[in-house]
Amino acid sequence: QVQLVESGGGLVQAGGSLRLSCTASGRTFSSVAVGWFRQAPGKEREFVAGITWHYGGTYYADSVKGRFTISRDNAKNTVYLQMNSVKPEDTAVYYCAASTRAVGRAATAFDYWGQGTQVTVSS
Repeated sequence: QVQLVESGGGLVQAGGSLRLSCTASGRTFSSVAVGWFRQAPGKEREFVAGITWHYGGTYYADSVKGRFTISRDNAKNTVYLQMNSVKPEDTAVYYCAASTRAVGRAATAFDYWGQGTQVTVSS
């Protein structure tokens, strides 16, 4: 089992920055990849960014490429999502997820999920 706890959400003005954190506990060595997803009201959950746990390779959704950066600190079992130049359309609940099976973008590839943290971008 892997437990994930997100933090760092809040209210930010358009053009501003915010950093989300996801701290893992439990069998973290079994994780292959960690991803960030988001879900806005009335919309499906969508992939935002992912990072491979051991090698640190990163991949992004086109909508955030160049604005968001995912990184990890293995010693702290923490994955970060640095959000820069945020837009109102970035408003959503952001979820951290861990996969023990594969590196991917589909939510079904991820086995463990955090409770989510709200990000609201004002215009």
